[in-house]
Amino acid sequence: MFVWLASYPKSGNTLVRSLLAAYFFSKDGIYNFDLIKNIKQFPNASLFETLNLDLKNEKELIKNYIKAQEFVNKKNEVQFFKTHSYLFNIEGNGFTNLTNSLGAIYIVRDPRNVVSSLANFLDISITKATDHLINSPHIGGVYNSNRKEEIIKTYTGTWSGNLNSWKSFKSSEKYLLIKYEDLIINKEETLKNILKFIHKLKNINFKIDENKLKNVIESTSFENMKKLEKEKGFTEARTNKETGEKIPFFNLGPKNDWKKLLDVELIKKIEKTFKKEMKELGYL
Repeated sequence: MFVWLASYPKSGNTLVRSLLAAYFFSKDGIYNFDLIKNIKQFPNASLFETLNLDLKNEKELIKNYIKAQEFVNKKNEVQFFKTHSYLFNIEGNGFTNLTNSLGAIYIVRDPRNVVSSLANFLDISITKATDHLINSPHIGGVYNSNRKEEIIKTYTGTWSGNLNSWKSFKSSEKYLLIKYEDLIINKEETLKNILKFIHKLKNINFKIDENKLKNVIESTSFENMKKLEKEKGFTEARTNKETGEKIPFFNLGPKNDWKKLLDVELIKKIEKTFKKEMKELGYL
């Protein structure tokens, strides 16, 4: 069964995935980019191709989301899946179900900081990124792309729609909310809470490997991740269509400050649109 690592894009999902990959898939807790491959993204192009599905037929893909998850779950072990999708039901086709899902860890980030990070990632203006946050239902769907993962549409929904949809896991006590800001301020304590939650879902006793944990914390610093990307490249980084150069995936990180990067009108627009959720999360 899957533990979902869910979030709106550019909210800290890669950091959480890196922390868990280093802890669960290495002997010493020292992180490298190969480890993150143990936690794949869903929807997943390679998985759909294994099931002989046409990547450009989005209706057919949606109909087979559950089937694809059942196929992976034949391993009969606890696995992780990263997703930026909202927990949708499109024409009677659900994103997932409790038969395949053990629980969900939802990572949220102040939308005023998400927007500048999203602008860098998608190589668009901050104004367009703000509209994307508020109005756009998906990313991907670039059918002429050379990258398979860009061909598939990921139905993100809006920032608030994405956040609210995953709360349905709360009713079965299979939901943990993690704020990106807490990961930055107190990474160790936040990671411990994540590990405790996972072991509770698995219903097994839990004892933290403090040595390993220390290595995980140190090796997943933003500075180290940025250094690794510069030295080895990062497969999830996108390419600038005009220059052909890679757009740095690890861009500003903790230095991303909406107070310095956004104009007043965009700040007001985001705060007005997401006022309810931002107040609930303590962002307002």
